[in-house]
Amino acid sequence: MNGIAVYFSDYFGVNIDDIDEYGAINISLINDLPLFIDPFLLFNSEKEEYQEIHKEMIKYLQFLQVQSQLTNTLSAGMRQAWFKFPEVKQTWLGFSQSGNAGRGMGKTFANGMFKGLTSIFKDFSNLEITKSPHMEKLCLISPNVGRDKISDFTTNFAKKYLLEYTEKFAKKYIGENNCRMVTVNRVAFNWNTYVWQSGTYYLPYYNEDYVLLTPKDMLTRDDTFINRNDMLRKIEEIGFAIPDEALRFQLNQYFGEILKENKRPRQAELDQYAELFVRQHPELIDYYLKFKEDSQEEATSMSKENVRDVQFIFNTQITELIKLLNKTAFYQIFPDVHDEAKKRILFLKHVIEEQDGYRLFYQHDGTPIKRESDLQVIYRLVWFGTQLDVNREVNNGRGPVDYKISFGKKNATLVEFKLASNSKLKQNLEKQVEIYKAAAETDRAIKVIMFFTDMEYNKVCRILNELDLADNEDIVLIDARNNKESASNVKI
Repeated sequence: MNGIAVYFSDYFGVNIDDIDEYGAINISLINDLPLFIDPFLLFNSEKEEYQEIHKEMIKYLQFLQVQSQLTNTLSAGMRQAWFKFPEVKQTWLGFSQSGNAGRGMGKTFANGMFKGLTSIFKDFSNLEITKSPHMEKLCLISPNVGRDKISDFTTNFAKKYLLEYTEKFAKKYIGENNCRMVTVNRVAFNWNTYVWQSGTYYLPYYNEDYVLLTPKDMLTRDDTFINRNDMLRKIEEIGFAIPDEALRFQLNQYFGEILKENKRPRQAELDQYAELFVRQHPELIDYYLKFKEDSQEEATSMSKENVRDVQFIFNTQITELIKLLNKTAFYQIFPDVHDEAKKRILFLKHVIEEQDGYRLFYQHDGTPIKRESDLQVIYRLVWFGTQLDVNREVNNGRGPVDYKISFGKKNATLVEFKLASNSKLKQNLEKQVEIYKAAAETDRAIKVIMFFTDMEYNKVCRILNELDLADNEDIVLIDARNNKESASNVKI
């Protein structure tokens, strides 16, 4: 990529084919890629070393359950030693849309786990219905413990394997000047002393920290194979397979009454009804887990598809986009933050609309990207080599904003990305940016809207006209319709 470093292969001078053949994902060292380790893929794997990671994790949860039942309260020391886990940010995977720093599993997660292990999930190890205990069981009721917490917990137990996996690759493919011997904390749990132990490894080293590679066959994207929303929405389907006739009858009666009273309930309402029934009959959770165990082949195929899509968009397509942008002035530095942000967006718009760059915003199957978060990550990946602070504000006082780009407190600009397909686009244009500007103490903001169809374009134009924003210079439309004549075929 003409000397531009974005990916692991660029920073460490490694052939992409060697990473792929090794089975690892070529991570970005600018921004996390939207992938994470799914514990069910470890359980379901044919590789004994993956199964051992899952068994170790379950053994630890069973240990926590015993310790929880021996005491009535979770002391600060016990929480810190056994229940709190940091994010393993060195994998450069997860849900951060700026950099690779996440929040990990703190006090709230620890307290929730302790409470769960001593109440509704006190029979965590019961195997009357399922083949194995599953860590995800602890998170199926609570909407506050999602895929990021499950992934962080699982990655902590995969950490020793990832360290050895990366060390082996580094010794074979990476030069000594790019590696160091690193002492890593909390590598393995000592079952004799009940203390987490450290270890020392030869690892790739970048920006004052080590870097870890992760095998692709551990990874998924949108959610864990076992997850709360899936359980709530499959509860009636699960009911048909429940051998307990009384429970099956109660489930059918319950939803029959709901549909009788409300013939067209919204999905959110159905989820609430399902959650209430599960709380009254927690044994349904084990039947759901069995249902997922019986569908285990689906987990593997979903994982492969998810990883392929992420590689296609965030590796292959972004590499091509950077090549196109490198032919413009995109990577030059401008003195004013607002000007630089605006010019970079306009260069991006030019490449997408005039240089066939629109093709890079379509997925492997030819459909356009569906997530605004993908658009945000793409923007971050192509903004590098800058002296400015490009930061995704998780919460700037009034709610999340896509990016705050600044050079000191007084020189800042907010940048928001939206897909025209967003059902709340008008509401966002009407209110959101003004709120963000006030909260972030900057009076400038740029809104970028990408559309993929004529219908989406017409929708955006109608909204802008209704809000009297059609001439606003800080609202930039990007045309990613797949109806452009190739630039090489255009006759001048």
